Amino acid sequence: MGDAMDDRRKGLEEEYFHRKNKEAIEKMREKMRVAEEAKTAGTSSMQCPRCDGTLETKTFENVEVDICPKCGGLWLDSGELEQLTGREAGGGWLSGLWNNWNSE
Repeated sequence: MGDAMDDRRKGLEEEYFHRKNKEAIEKMREKMRVAEEAKTAGTSSMQCPRCDGTLETKTFENVEVDICPKCGGLWLDSGELEQLTGREAGGGWLSGLWNNWNSE
């Protein structure tokens, strides 16, 4: 009798985690769909880390940056600062700032 109860518990546990995984996958698909729609519309689905504004994607020096119209914050994704500083020939102010900050 104990084996039947253990098997039943294991079955219920597997069913529970299968259902939770399925829900998590659906949530991720929904987030991806919203992000793709926002990208197509030229807006961002991301919220500003400083305030609750919605970030807008703008192109600066051929690099897409995220700007918050509410607080004026400018946000860079991974590698974008390096792209901006690497494009300055002869070491402009941005690359000088980056090199000083990076050497500390």
